[in-house]
Amino acid sequence: MALAVFNTLTKKKEEFTPIDDKKVKMYVCGVTVYDDLHMGHARHIVVFDMIVRYLRYRGYAVTHVTNFTDVDDKIINRANELAVPPLELSGMYIGRYFEEIERLGVKRADEYPKASEFVPQIIDMIRKMENAGYAYRTGDGSVYFNMENVAEYGTLSGAKKEELLAGSRVDPDEMKRDPADFALWKGAKPGEISWPSPWGEGRPGWHIECSAMCMDLLGETIDIHGGGTDLIFPHHENEILQSRSVTGKPLANYWIHNGMLQVQEEKMSKSLKNFFTVRQVLENFTKEEIRFYFLNNHYRGPIAFSDVALSEAAASLRRLHNAYEEMRNAKDLQGTENAKAIVDKARMDFIGQMDDDFNSRGAFAVLFDLVRETNRLLSEGRLSPEGAADVVSFLEEVDGVFGVLPSSPAGKDVSEDIIQILVDVRQELRKRKLFDLADSIREKLAEKGVVLEDRTEGAKWKRA
Repeated sequence: MALAVFNTLTKKKEEFTPIDDKKVKMYVCGVTVYDDLHMGHARHIVVFDMIVRYLRYRGYAVTHVTNFTDVDDKIINRANELAVPPLELSGMYIGRYFEEIERLGVKRADEYPKASEFVPQIIDMIRKMENAGYAYRTGDGSVYFNMENVAEYGTLSGAKKEELLAGSRVDPDEMKRDPADFALWKGAKPGEISWPSPWGEGRPGWHIECSAMCMDLLGETIDIHGGGTDLIFPHHENEILQSRSVTGKPLANYWIHNGMLQVQEEKMSKSLKNFFTVRQVLENFTKEEIRFYFLNNHYRGPIAFSDVALSEAAASLRRLHNAYEEMRNAKDLQGTENAKAIVDKARMDFIGQMDDDFNSRGAFAVLFDLVRETNRLLSEGRLSPEGAADVVSFLEEVDGVFGVLPSSPAGKDVSEDIIQILVDVRQELRKRKLFDLADSIREKLAEKGVVLEDRTEGAKWKRA
């Protein structure tokens, strides 16, 4: 089987072939750090966390870079409101970013470059564009990309150049020649953060930072460039122009974009004031529930955000958790049937779904089919202890990709031996018709996350 990836550049699924055998260079556009992460950011971060994990699961050595835009207009405006230096503000939110992705169970990227730390590389790239006739300076110390010499534009969005640039405009404080031109370097305004450059004091434009950081850290052409669909135009289109004007080569061979998280059919964003922060949502839902909510949908499609949708996802995930915990605790089984055949099939089906453009929704369907089948064997008394252990091992194996199984199982502070002793004592109390005491044990165990089920063959327990 071969991994197929939907490439935004070609508008079709393609077999994934890295430039250097099993080594993958991957750059994912990060966040502008002027506020806390919202759930739209979280979806993007969890999706690419899953993609990196799966590539590594399939044996690829991935170098994963995600940037921080730590200086731009939004940051400067917010810093002025709070009367703090811009880099101090962005630094604070970078710290909060790492706290929040850890709470979401996200593995850190290999590099997190910041725009403010790559100013020399950005200046060098702009000078090369200027020398090649793709950039020009203006009287206010700014530098703009010159769209006049661009023949091909819109390769990602699929739209014609004229259509994409029809909405371009010139702001009152801009001196660019054409509305379609975009800023590479912004001349400093009084009181703004700035750096020295050949064009005078100023700071980087938004698009140039990713081109410069990507090229410096990963090379002229990388395997995968990722981001949300909202970045296709103009950010990624402009990245392509900038990089090609300097190197004459493609910036990336595969472009992967995740769909938007929507609130009432509009994308969740701070500018629309329709966002919910990660911190707010984590007050009511676990990281596993949030990750499952995102990943039980195909990454390219939109998701409608609501507490109801999250609650429904949490209820579905509990079925998987319950099956997992029951298998983990199934040590006294009398059955003789192992689960090798169904686990082997599940593994092949899991890989088949994930190799089809990271179809995590289809992969979860495979996991639910597996637990239904093994639960049937369990209820029929046919599953062996080794079979249950095989199922647990496989679920934990693929959870290295998804991160949705309980990392701290409920009731972990109650040992299995103690739980079984209490279950046996409760059974004896029930025989003696001391139901109040028996119910008290059930309630105390429930408080510790242990659920009792009374069956004809005796009481069984599992962690909630």
